Amino acid sequence: MSPTSTTLRRTGTLAALTLAGVLAAAGAASAHVTVHPESYAKGATDGVLSFRVPNEEDTASTTKVQVFLPTDHPVLGVLVTPQAGWTAKVTTSKLKKPVKTDDGTITDAVSEITWTGGRIRHGEFQDFDVAFGQLPDDTGRLSFKTLQTYSDGSVVRWIEEAKEGADEPENPAPALTLTAGGAGAEASNGSGGAAGSDADSAAPSSASSSKDTKESTASDAADDSTARSLGTAGLVVGVLGLIAAGFALARGRNARP
Repeated sequence: MSPTSTTLRRTGTLAALTLAGVLAAAGAASAHVTVHPESYAKGATDGVLSFRVPNEEDTASTTKVQVFLPTDHPVLGVLVTPQAGWTAKVTTSKLKKPVKTDDGTITDAVSEITWTGGRIRHGEFQDFDVAFGQLPDDTGRLSFKTLQTYSDGSVVRWIEEAKEGADEPENPAPALTLTAGGAGAEASNGSGGAAGSDADSAAPSSASSSKDTKESTASDAADDSTARSLGTAGLVVGVLGLIAAGFALARGRNARP
């Protein structure tokens, strides 16, 4: 075999391994358990959180999902949306610090939701929707630690919290950013005399808010998917460029007298 053939063969092998690594890394990055939308206003009311659980195993299915809700900054009025094929178990806990609301003092809140009975197969994902009555207004971030159990008994613990300025952890917990609310958030929170005195007008407003949340979730999912696709495509193009450069270098060496 000529030196040129050997060089080309090595270049092709290296490029193939590099491309495989790039695609694997891109796939791993998109396999995290996430919550959508990614942000809400502090103290927001009557909304929906969607926990997206993808299956990242080639030979096993996801059969159990446990989401742990924070109790130091509790989410109030949690309701679980029925999911076909899945059974939800809701666990409540006593709060160390009761929360005062317009409807009275809340002493307990949902601390865990467990879904079982269904299957998420390779190449699939499942959205688990959770409605809430009110989000906390005394923090800027909520982390929802999650355990994902597979049919082979393995468990992936999505419990690591990202730190500002640091790289994303290997198994990050789904996180929700809480932003400072404006006039729109005040209306959603039900403050003001008009909202309190006109119950009939409040009901359509809540329905509209829920619809807007669903549309926002769908839009976020589409944006995330597009961004991941473009990022992966860019990496692949870069690898192909390395391949072309390798072949050109090998040919140049062969052309020398």
